Amino acid sequence: MNKPYYMYVLLTADNMLYCGFTDDVGKRLATHEVGKGAKFTRPAKRHPLTLVYAEAFTTKHDALHAEAMFKKLTRKQKEHFLQNHGVSLAKKTFN
Repeated sequence: MNKPYYMYVLLTADNMLYCGFTDDVGKRLATHEVGKGAKFTRPAKRHPLTLVYAEAFTTKHDALHAEAMFKKLTRKQKEHFLQNHGVSLAKKTFN
């Protein structure tokens, strides 16, 4: 069996959405959290990060395609996508 690939979405402390792909969501989130992930998630103002969505795909191509399609959406469309997948951003708060 092939390993799964994931498209994932993070919510940052400054209320931004970041989308990426990986074959290990937990490891990738940990990389982002220590400031060694994507440039977008490195600044301290973006932390803490919250994983709000992850979807598994059978191929890397499919996960990359899902990531690319999500990134093309407007903020409102991204929120609608997440809402349709059971994610509510309204109650996400940080201390």
